[in-house]
Amino acid sequence: MNNHITIFDTTLRDGEQSPGYSMNQQEKLRLALQLEKLGADVIEAGFPIASEGDFQTVREIGRVVKNSTVAALCRTRPCDLERAVEALEFAAKPRVHTFIATSDIHLKYKLQMEREEVVEAAVKAVEYAKSHYDDVEFSAEDASRSDPEFLIEIFTAVIEAGATTINVPDTVGYALPWEFGDLIRTLNEEIPNIDQATISVHCHNDLGLAVANSLMAVQNGARQVECTVNGIGERAGNASLEEVVMAVETRKNNMDYTTSVNTKEIYPSSQMLAQVTGKGVQPNKAIVGENAFAHEAGIHQHGVLKNPLTYEIMTPESVGLTCNKIVIGKHSGRFALGKKLEQLGYFLNKEDLNDVYTRVTKVADEQKTVEDHDLISIMSMMNDMPARQPGKMASGG
Repeated sequence: MNNHITIFDTTLRDGEQSPGYSMNQQEKLRLALQLEKLGADVIEAGFPIASEGDFQTVREIGRVVKNSTVAALCRTRPCDLERAVEALEFAAKPRVHTFIATSDIHLKYKLQMEREEVVEAAVKAVEYAKSHYDDVEFSAEDASRSDPEFLIEIFTAVIEAGATTINVPDTVGYALPWEFGDLIRTLNEEIPNIDQATISVHCHNDLGLAVANSLMAVQNGARQVECTVNGIGERAGNASLEEVVMAVETRKNNMDYTTSVNTKEIYPSSQMLAQVTGKGVQPNKAIVGENAFAHEAGIHQHGVLKNPLTYEIMTPESVGLTCNKIVIGKHSGRFALGKKLEQLGYFLNKEDLNDVYTRVTKVADEQKTVEDHDLISIMSMMNDMPARQPGKMASGG
């Protein structure tokens, strides 16, 4: 089986649907070009039926993006399909992405349709999309809470109708990794014409398991992962693009897969999204958070300064950062403090360093972290210590 994982980015569609993340056309165009630079295989540009603005934005993204596939989402309704097809008119690599719910709870309360009606609607939608474009994706909304036998039935039918990708969403973030893996394996084994389509997954993070579920799906035959920059999306968000990609990159000893993502564009993409939306990244966010490569604990600082691999499983440079960050606080050790002071031009013997360390910890107790200007201030107040002079010890003063 092909070990390349297609990265389907839905930051501009599912991500934008999360409260507070709405973007205008120029902002989405700017991000789309960055996603293309990042190396996303597919960029889901929007939901054209949602508004005239969304339609025009999908249309313009399709016009300017040349290397990535541009996808437009639509329900199986004829008006949705027509709008999506029209929006992709100028796309170099267009994809129609159509969906309908398949779980019994959605069929009963939302769609008020029988299973046979859902299969018929799905097949007609795929046939219509296929009559316009070769690349057609079908999603079974709420697949993780659907009857696997019904999923086999509907996926078999839409592949026969021309779907080239079948998507298995964990729409409400309900699945556990082992059961989601079992579902993907079952579909991979039981859909008779699965060799004609790619299995995709779209996992939400309501239980904090979106990335774990996505990786388990890959292990069981999925070859497309739908995800977003910074993990944004409905409710608790989607599988985080940077986490999925860096898990694959970092653990190749256990997962022999590849992606087309230029990992050095991960941090710039994260920062651009934060700037465009005005929504910062949580400090402890994996890969792109402010603290992802920051160290305050003395033991960790000592190890990282000796060899970064002691506490960093990937380099900051690999995701587009210039270096890690040593934070001076009450948990810091003398070794890290000495290195930080050397960067500021103070070269101290052991006795002097102990003196400064005592003063620094007192400041840290009061204000949590100690910035460079705090260290310089401490040094200037110590008349018996060397004055700041890079590269050599200086006389007191």
